[in-house]
Amino acid sequence: MSELEQMYREVILDHYKNPRGHGALDPADATAEGQNPLCGDEVTIFVRFGEDGETIDDVGFEGRGCAISQAATSMLTELVKGRTASEVASLPKEDLLEEIGIPLTPIRLKCAILGLGVLKVALHRAKGTPLPPEWQGLADDLTI
Repeated sequence: MSELEQMYREVILDHYKNPRGHGALDPADATAEGQNPLCGDEVTIFVRFGEDGETIDDVGFEGRGCAISQAATSMLTELVKGRTASEVASLPKEDLLEEIGIPLTPIRLKCAILGLGVLKVALHRAKGTPLPPEWQGLADDLTI
């Protein structure tokens, strides 16, 4: 394992043990929950918008599952704060995967992007943002 991969693994472990954005937001302007039935990971996302009604002021999550799903959702909360709903709706999964920084198997990939899919559904419900085609296919695999 390279030194860079070891560093990323330590970052993932830190986000798993000390998740950022962990906890429900009450009240929340947008919320959605989802699970990956292949492994049992569960995530509920809560979003609060700023005064303009579009910018994500705060985002929280609750969930349980493997280190990858929970750490990736923690990383996601930091990645999307300050962005607009439409920016996040069009955020490619590769941006989150780049944050994770290590190669993932196809099964771990679904764990890693669970939170992003749930967040996109929450924004779609609250703001009518489009669900990108790549997430339409995931709807078959994720219970959201």
